[in-house]
Amino acid sequence: MTLEEKVGQMTQLEIGMITKGDGDNIQIDNEKLEKAVVKYGSGSILNVKDQALSVDKWHEIIRAIQEASKRTRLKIPVIYGIDSIHGANYIQGSTLFPQEIGMAATWNPALMQRGAEVTAAETRAAGIPWTFSPVLDLGRQPLWPRFWETFGEDPYLAKVMGVAFVRGVEGDDVSSNKKVATSLKHYVGYSFPLTGRDRTPAWIPENYMREYFLPPFAAAVKAGARTIMVNSAEVNGIPGHINHHLLTDILRTELGFDGFVVSDWQDIKKLVTEWRVAADEKEATRLSIMAGIDMSMVPSDYSFSDILIQLVKENKVPTSRIDEAVSRILLVKYELGLFEQPGPDASLKSNFATSASRAVALDAARESLVLLKNENSVLPIAKDKKILVTGPTSDTLISLNNGWTYSWQGDKPALYPKDRHTVLQAIRAVAGDKVSYVPGVAFDKEIDIDAAVRAAQSVDVVVACIGEASYTETPGNITDLTLSEPQLKLAERLQATGKPVVLVLVEGRPRVINRIVEGAKGILLALNPSNEGGTAIADVLFGDYNPSGRLPFTYPRTPNGLITYDHKLFETEATSYGNTAFTPQFTFGSGLSYTTFAYSDLQVSPQSVSTNGEVKVSVSVTNKGQRAGKEAVIVYVRDVVASLSPPGKRVRRFAKISLEPGQTRTLTFTIRAEELSFTGTNNKPVLEPGDFEVLVGGLTGKFKIQ
Repeated sequence: MTLEEKVGQMTQLEIGMITKGDGDNIQIDNEKLEKAVVKYGSGSILNVKDQALSVDKWHEIIRAIQEASKRTRLKIPVIYGIDSIHGANYIQGSTLFPQEIGMAATWNPALMQRGAEVTAAETRAAGIPWTFSPVLDLGRQPLWPRFWETFGEDPYLAKVMGVAFVRGVEGDDVSSNKKVATSLKHYVGYSFPLTGRDRTPAWIPENYMREYFLPPFAAAVKAGARTIMVNSAEVNGIPGHINHHLLTDILRTELGFDGFVVSDWQDIKKLVTEWRVAADEKEATRLSIMAGIDMSMVPSDYSFSDILIQLVKENKVPTSRIDEAVSRILLVKYELGLFEQPGPDASLKSNFATSASRAVALDAARESLVLLKNENSVLPIAKDKKILVTGPTSDTLISLNNGWTYSWQGDKPALYPKDRHTVLQAIRAVAGDKVSYVPGVAFDKEIDIDAAVRAAQSVDVVVACIGEASYTETPGNITDLTLSEPQLKLAERLQATGKPVVLVLVEGRPRVINRIVEGAKGILLALNPSNEGGTAIADVLFGDYNPSGRLPFTYPRTPNGLITYDHKLFETEATSYGNTAFTPQFTFGSGLSYTTFAYSDLQVSPQSVSTNGEVKVSVSVTNKGQRAGKEAVIVYVRDVVASLSPPGKRVRRFAKISLEPGQTRTLTFTIRAEELSFTGTNNKPVLEPGDFEVLVGGLTGKFKIQ
């Protein structure tokens, strides 16, 4: 390969560099395509211009790109990448699933894997072999506008769900016509900005980084993930794209990652314009490539190619580094089978948007719903009751989905399907003319609260659907988690009528609602359950489905009462030196059911274990209620005393089970002693002898490590 051909493989351009027009009228611009693929030999193209496209349109575009690649000297196929975040969301008519935060609330990795299998099959059906997912950032800063793209605050939960995602998308043979390559993102520490604002600095000590933020990536790398996308922000003053220690020392040498690393959007340029660690783009390019970036998401000009060729000719970037990057890229293309089948396969359209896939999405939406309050069994609602539905999330699919849905911000109603129910439509489908509807408020302004209050007088129960519109990345930045004043006012006025009010929270991050929690009889949390979410919510409200979701994060009571479940024990307690006791609004792992589960007979053995041994934890769970239900059994372990102050508890195992009324099931979990280590100040795992406690379903057991 010539130097120019190699650098071309390292170049990724956006779709606008080869097309003209927009929306459904987008089409290949042959002159632009020839320049991008034939002249510059660009190895990758990505994204949509402004909206999702049909399968047929994708076939037209991908086919033209790969035909152009055949006009190059080496005929190396282009790898097309796209953000299939919660399903193949940039392909019209695809099956969409709850966002990652909702999937985390299911605590069901098998369901996550089934959803990922559908996502892969539908992405590949469009001729696209590479998705920029999953997001493996931890959701430990709820202000962050991409919080809902995470699997929540716990690294073990994120690790298990992330591995399930990778296994579902890539499978055992990523060249299969139902599989695509993943891109783990955003490596690493992106989700913990000090301010909560997107793409702003994080300050994370390395031992804390290794303890919390690195494990989901490490597990997904071990599971075989082919590519990684880099943190767009910085950690400890070093932008992710020039952090050699993270990109090479840890990712390559320690974790053994052998795929390729791609930058995020324009992030080499931003080293100059935003982070100011390079005087010009030439220096930014040198720093990035030498740190470990293999492919640059440029994506809207040819600067990267021109500059990198200059750098190599000037001996500022060694040819060996270029060869290393290109070898990694070509290997992934080979593993994907692109050299044998670069273009789309029309027969794969039969894999697209099947009834079976939709059934999986509905299952996921149902299991993602978290029942947080059910005073006096206000839920389920009898189907003969008169119901008022109100609030800004009641009659829109946009809030049910959030960003990365048919467009970047997910805010174009015309793109949404007409045959999927909003919450209002789903409730009406069950209760018919017993349902009345008054909007009451928009997200940030009053419409007619008085009308909603009047309507409440003549019904048996009020369903107030409140929460957030769609957003992601910097457009979603906020400075206060408190729910908007018009929505709080609507709920307060409705509660003042004396009618039972059920709050349906449709949101991607935990908006503070302490003013209206006490007055609410029921609270159902819907973490962007997607297009099947309206039906799923109605199923739970009317009792056709028994809720089983559990919170994958800690829900704050106040804007500054931010804490994670694994805090130090004293942090929420009153102390002699003036620390005021406080509690979150809802604790991590919270979630009610229409049945009752009782835990008993917790057994921990052996009582003493060596540092290379293992502990078995068994517990019996009984369904004491009158209906079948699912339960997420969560095993926490507490290190009682450690040389670094220990967290109050950590999730070490979990399982989702289903029990019929009266049924008992005994579960046994095996935990290796080495998994109970912590990362010391030397950034190495430390396993100390001492006492440990096991906490499951209100029961406590003990053991020692010797």
